[in-house]
Amino acid sequence: MDTHAFASLAHVRILLVPVGSIQASTFERFASEIRAFDEIRLGDIPADQKDERGVIGVGVCSENETLSATLDHFNVSLTDIIPPASLFPLAKNCFIFEDNGSSINLNLGDGTPGLVVIPSMMGNKKLYIGTLLADLCSQILGEFGRVVNVLESPLGNEYLNATMFPILPALSEMPRQLELNSSSSLLAQHSQPELGATHLSRAQANIALNRTSSSGPGVLPVRSSTLGVPGSRVKRNSAIGVASSPGRLYKVLGDFFLLAGRTEDATIWHVYTEATVSLKSLQDAAWHASALEGLATTTIVEAWLSGQGLAGSISNTKESKEPWAEVSDKLAQATAMYYKASPLASDSEPNHFYLAYLYSTAAIRQASLFFSIWSAKGWGPLAFTTMLQPGANPYLPPTLSNPEHNTSLNLERLSMVSGISRSTISGYLAQAHGPWLVHLGPTERLAVLETMAGMYACLGYKRKEAYVLREVLGCVMDLLVCGREENRKPTTSPGGAGLGIRNASFGGGNGVPGTVGVRQNESAEGNASILRLLKYVCKVLGIDLEAVKLVNTAELSAEDNKAETNNLSQDDTLDALPEVYGWPELQIGVIREAIAVAESLPDYLTVAQIAASSLKTMHPVLAAADQQHLYATSGRALTTAQRRGETTQIEYWAGQPVISVAISPLPFIRLPIEKPMSILKTHRTTTNPILTGATDPFLYNPRKSLLVKGKGLIIQNEPLELLVTLHNPFVFDLELQALSISTSGVPFDSKSVAVVLPARIPDAPNVPHTVTLIGRPLQTGTLVIRGCTIQAPGGTPREFILPLATDEEEEKSSRKRSALECEIDRSKYSGLDSRPWAKNSKRLSIKVQPKAPQAFLECKVVPEQPLLRIRRTSLTHGAVMLYNGEMSTIRLTMENVSTLPIDFLRLSFDDSTMAPAQLALAEGELSVFDTYETEYDLIHKPAFTWQNQKESKNIGAGQKVILTVSCFGKVGCTNGTIHVAYSYVHRPLAESADEPDVFHTRQLTYPVLVTVYHMLECHGMDVLPYDGIENGNTGNNLGGPDEDRKHLLSVPETGWCMFSIDVRNTYGLPFDVTFDRKQDVKKLLLSEEHTARPIPTLSDRQFVVNKSRLTSEEEKTQRELFWYREALLKLITAHWRESGGTRHGELSLRQQRMTLPMLEALRTDPVEVTLSLVHYSGGSGEPTTITKLGGRFDTPANEFLHLKTLVSNMSRKTLCPERWQAD
Repeated sequence: MDTHAFASLAHVRILLVPVGSIQASTFERFASEIRAFDEIRLGDIPADQKDERGVIGVGVCSENETLSATLDHFNVSLTDIIPPASLFPLAKNCFIFEDNGSSINLNLGDGTPGLVVIPSMMGNKKLYIGTLLADLCSQILGEFGRVVNVLESPLGNEYLNATMFPILPALSEMPRQLELNSSSSLLAQHSQPELGATHLSRAQANIALNRTSSSGPGVLPVRSSTLGVPGSRVKRNSAIGVASSPGRLYKVLGDFFLLAGRTEDATIWHVYTEATVSLKSLQDAAWHASALEGLATTTIVEAWLSGQGLAGSISNTKESKEPWAEVSDKLAQATAMYYKASPLASDSEPNHFYLAYLYSTAAIRQASLFFSIWSAKGWGPLAFTTMLQPGANPYLPPTLSNPEHNTSLNLERLSMVSGISRSTISGYLAQAHGPWLVHLGPTERLAVLETMAGMYACLGYKRKEAYVLREVLGCVMDLLVCGREENRKPTTSPGGAGLGIRNASFGGGNGVPGTVGVRQNESAEGNASILRLLKYVCKVLGIDLEAVKLVNTAELSAEDNKAETNNLSQDDTLDALPEVYGWPELQIGVIREAIAVAESLPDYLTVAQIAASSLKTMHPVLAAADQQHLYATSGRALTTAQRRGETTQIEYWAGQPVISVAISPLPFIRLPIEKPMSILKTHRTTTNPILTGATDPFLYNPRKSLLVKGKGLIIQNEPLELLVTLHNPFVFDLELQALSISTSGVPFDSKSVAVVLPARIPDAPNVPHTVTLIGRPLQTGTLVIRGCTIQAPGGTPREFILPLATDEEEEKSSRKRSALECEIDRSKYSGLDSRPWAKNSKRLSIKVQPKAPQAFLECKVVPEQPLLRIRRTSLTHGAVMLYNGEMSTIRLTMENVSTLPIDFLRLSFDDSTMAPAQLALAEGELSVFDTYETEYDLIHKPAFTWQNQKESKNIGAGQKVILTVSCFGKVGCTNGTIHVAYSYVHRPLAESADEPDVFHTRQLTYPVLVTVYHMLECHGMDVLPYDGIENGNTGNNLGGPDEDRKHLLSVPETGWCMFSIDVRNTYGLPFDVTFDRKQDVKKLLLSEEHTARPIPTLSDRQFVVNKSRLTSEEEKTQRELFWYREALLKLITAHWRESGGTRHGELSLRQQRMTLPMLEALRTDPVEVTLSLVHYSGGSGEPTTITKLGGRFDTPANEFLHLKTLVSNMSRKTLCPERWQAD
């Protein structure tokens, strides 16, 4: 490829073509040895001349092909490239290399003209190749003299001036007088080969301009087959042989001097100066411009030969003129002339081609001048080396060859040192780009664009480089597609080995039906380079076509998948939308071009990668139609690639669709509950579980916090449902080929499912989609749920982990997300540094830091558990109707439907009265007395009780058992629940296994609908002191029942009390009420220690705040009322029975309160004083007690009586009265 070096006018280019059946790698190996010679010294070129031209054929010795056949193949190849009647090439030769291991007789090539055999055992092969190249250059220089001899004649000069771009006629049409054998007098005085005039005829050539020896408008090839002077058809037929202007001849002589390395002759003879003067007067703009280019090139070569800039490479002062200013002016003038030149209308198409090419090369040459000085830090040897560098590869000075130095700071430093800005070079280079490039052939246009792109890249103008490279891709694809289409055409050569079905027809005719279709193998040579260039262009424009990687499934392992998961990007872990850089409209167009390029190659995996990467990184700015088109293109390309046997796939590309993974709660009947083994031991506790309130009395309960943070319990070999919440960020239905749970720890058996996520509605909130996955843990232990593994159609599976975030991590992620959202449409960097991947590489917070261990959702897998069910009950429709205080029986038939036995069974109960009571206790707003009554009612009057707790607790597999539960009627109870906890505790242990500390139970619940009728109400309780009915003057007229009543009311001693209460029937049926006493209702006296005790609490609350504002005396009285009431209620019980029926129950008296009068009547005084009258008879002196009748003493009159006082200490303390006083 033409590098368009500044001194390309002084370069003699030689074409290397493969000959025979040489392999591409072998050709490149031997061609590199020839390309190693960038220059040949003029002194090394011999003076002898041969008939070869400027083409070198490269071949190898082969046992299947003779040397003569190889030479014939070389000549045929030249015929395909250059017509036989063409003037070019000026020399040719065929180099045959002996490959290692060849057994061909090399002596056969000694007598074959135009063929040189290079043995593999040659000692100094490089020296020999250099000698051969020098001979070839000698032949080319000799041909220069012959061409000049032809052009110096009047007729040759007329041919040279016939048209804007003349073409010499073929050798057969040239007049005999033009075939001269004398040497040119202008060149004969030097020791170099003379420029003769043999073989001057020239035919139409299809060779491109970059293969000619001169790039000026000298003797140029054309693409027509007509020979002769092109302008002869118009008006120049009569002008042949007439004297014409020598301007063009001088220009051609200057070009030959320059190509021959004899710039001094060109200067001495002033050929370029004479040419410019003559051509300027004739207004021959194209030739005048070409002469100025040659003059500028000669100036640079002479400056290099004279050693300019050796003293220093810094530019001169501002007062003096820059040394390159004159050269720049000539090139600017030449560029302007090319631009203004207009071709003749008679032959405009070839002329447009030549003018466009010359104008582009002139603009590039001027830009190359400034670029060489700028990159070399000024005028000097390094700049000359850059401008004069021959060879197929461009030369980069040390200032640009190291990629680490190509920073904006270093590039600006070059501008400051050299005095040439990058914008100046870019301005000159931009002149070469325009609509005139359409007139160039694909090869020439590609060479121009490639040179421009390379220079823009060195200047640091990446966007301009990408703009030009897009056109380079277009040229390359045109050449590639056209070349492959030509190769697919059937050849006329006889068929070789094979099945012979290429042209087979089975239909008996010459039509298409019956033909066997054969798909030829598509060549992939060069695809990698084109795709690499395509991805580079897209990356400059802010499109990352490699955001989705290609993965070889044959080499992919689970470890690689986990490593990829651990390297998730921030875009995958955060919920923020991917940041888009650049102009979306331009990027979408470039994506379409990229897909078209990949489809034309064709490379279906790359098509899928481009489409998937675009969806992943640019879906926020893609329209709905574009997203659907890219998704369909990706799927279609993956299907085609898989059908063709590709093992490479694309990685998952749809971002992170997993929002959360949660465990579906187990049904209550299957839920395991962990219990400590210590509860199996029989021990009494002061805390009743019924009193557990809805609110914990502690502000912080460490035991409850441990339960909250504990692991969830699941059961071995039982189905576990996992709820996966997904979302679709795209506007099309996203298909997931496989969705499965990613776990670690114990083995987990689950199957993947295919899911189609509904499309997101534009401008609407994203609706999550929930999928249920089912699996079974196979062993006991800890099951860690890491996340999900997702696989898109045609892609590789990818694991998305979902760690449990702590509050600190959630806050950190929230800050990161806020920072990313804040940086949208804002940037701290300019240019290409603001691309997302460039910014992330400079962000300190994204640098690799030691990661804290991640916590995942963990479940504890417990052993298999038995399963119990309620087979039947004694209730109808699960309802029971009771009177207040009535007791009923409920029978439950339980059946073990599992294969495991049950050796632990426990019943607990709940009813509608417990929750309000527990809530009232938890709130602590009740008085002390009400608190005690509430707790007493919860503990001693439960609605449900297990009648016989010693029933059998062992239920074998498939067996049944009957449980009996008592139901007590409580006013306000509307429903209740019977809880049955069961387990298989005593399992056989494995060898050397320790006893477990815990066991697990399951629980059954049976709801019961309760209806309680409130029929009897008690109120008005009273306690009165009673001393009995005395035997007075009641008469003897009492008899019958009255006599019995009198006997009942008479008591032999004092200290009795009378208990009374009112009972009201609020129901529509009669009831018989019975009051019983456990002992005599007499006054009683409790010790001070007993009455001083506070009112007890039956719960485990540690802090009971007394909210009453009573004095100490009032609190003492309250306690006495409480304890005497408790003593009274222990003596008296009440029962009811339905009149004429069998239903009976208990009548509660605990709603009654005790008052102070009742307390005084019930409580015995500490000291009891008994007064009696005693009469002493005069005779015996014995005291006689006077009886008391009717509450009065009947004493005799006028007798002295003694008052007898009996003081009794009723308390338990000894009384020591200080004095007695009688009134």
